[in-house]
Amino acid sequence: MLERTSYPAGVPCFVDTIQPDPEAAMAFYGGLFGWEFDDVMPADSPGRYFIARLQGLTVAAIGGPLDPSAATAGWNTYVAVESADATAARIRDAGGRVVAEPTDVLDAGRMGVFADPTGAVFSVWEARKHIGAQLVNEPGTWVLNELNTRDPEAAGAFYRAVFGWEVESFGMGDSSFTMLRLPGYGEFLRAGDPEILDRQEGDGAPAGYADAIGFLIELTDEHPADVPAHWGVTFATDDADATASRAEALGGTVVVPPFDAEPVRMTVLTDPQGAQFTATKYQPGQAST
Repeated sequence: MLERTSYPAGVPCFVDTIQPDPEAAMAFYGGLFGWEFDDVMPADSPGRYFIARLQGLTVAAIGGPLDPSAATAGWNTYVAVESADATAARIRDAGGRVVAEPTDVLDAGRMGVFADPTGAVFSVWEARKHIGAQLVNEPGTWVLNELNTRDPEAAGAFYRAVFGWEVESFGMGDSSFTMLRLPGYGEFLRAGDPEILDRQEGDGAPAGYADAIGFLIELTDEHPADVPAHWGVTFATDDADATASRAEALGGTVVVPPFDAEPVRMTVLTDPQGAQFTATKYQPGQAST
């Protein structure tokens, strides 16, 4: 199991989704990924928040809105920080926007919600009792995040100023990617997984890939004009085709049917309430088309 007990500052650490009908969302994702859920909110709380677990470890969460009539389903990305308040100040200085000021979340941590200068919304997480996802990069768990934006240069400058990320493009197989890197993250990972660099090199990953904390996707004229800048979420699966079929059977929608993009086979899906996500099977050197 790929267990996590901490995240360094500047690394995405958790994902959750706020849904108009959280019980229906739990039925969908429980059926799709095998998640089990615990309601972690006090009995008198006006909101609901369910921690999703796999193999007994935290993998994600599903929440209910305070105002169901105004809710739009979607997945959210959280970035680990040492101080949510200090990060809020850097975000303002770098041209970002405060959507929700930092606030304590019981004894779990402190969070704030922000938007980068291109409009993509994300959250920061100052961990206390809740570090974020405890199990990652395995089938049924969160594996990566993608920043979708129409202005990669402005976005790159913002995240560099706030989190120290670097933007770097590379090719793998017939595919090209742009990764967001946090220098030194690979060494952090190697402390708990001494073979990680050797495995990545054996799979043909470029130098520095161990520092990747996400990917950047440029929204071009090929994308619908009404698609805003946003952070996307990807989950690992052991079979992208089976996951797409299962999602459809559970009431979801296959937005992009499974296809090969070395080194993965992937599919884009939406859950029954409209939250979009990607499911991917890592299979370097095994592309069928």
